[in-house]
Amino acid sequence: MTSEVEVADIRPLGPEDEARADFYALVSRLYAAAPDAPLLAAIAAAPPLAPADGAAEAAALASAWDALRAASGTVDPAQAGEEFQTLFIGVGRSEVSLYASHYLGPQSGRPLAEIRAALAALGLARRAASSEFEDHFSVLLETMRMLVAGNADRHPAPIAEQRAFCERHVMPWALDCCAAISQCPLANYYLKVASFTYCFLAIERDSFAID
Repeated sequence: MTSEVEVADIRPLGPEDEARADFYALVSRLYAAAPDAPLLAAIAAAPPLAPADGAAEAAALASAWDALRAASGTVDPAQAGEEFQTLFIGVGRSEVSLYASHYLGPQSGRPLAEIRAALAALGLARRAASSEFEDHFSVLLETMRMLVAGNADRHPAPIAEQRAFCERHVMPWALDCCAAISQCPLANYYLKVASFTYCFLAIERDSFAID
């Protein structure tokens, strides 16, 4: 995503928001394209997560992260690329859709148009080099990263703005998308990606509910 807003003096993020932004960036990248060898190596070499005592969701996230790290250390990049192609691109039709419009029924109105309007209101636009529609999973996850972390041109968004975008444009369908990947018999490496994404977004959902 790009921003047309010019803002000076960007303040550093706290550790929790920095971790949130990093996770959004990672899953956005994994749904944008298959992981290459350097990315797989970086995930495999990343440290484990320390779950909070007694927090079941944090423990589930730590376990899913361990599984993703382990899978990233063993999968061949070519195999990951073939799996991505089979699952999300296919020949004529993908096995699993990564577009919001696929999961939201007629009662949801026009998801793509609404997302485009929401991005415009935030001062964000699709990268010129991107061929994906704005309701693609990777685009929405990258939008959340931008809202959490900001960049050189904009401050991080207030938590209320993050919550509003996530609850309106991500949560109504993202967990269903993760479930669809997990249930696809052709998924292997992306089983671990989907599980981690599901656990992370479940924590985001519940955190927004209490903020």
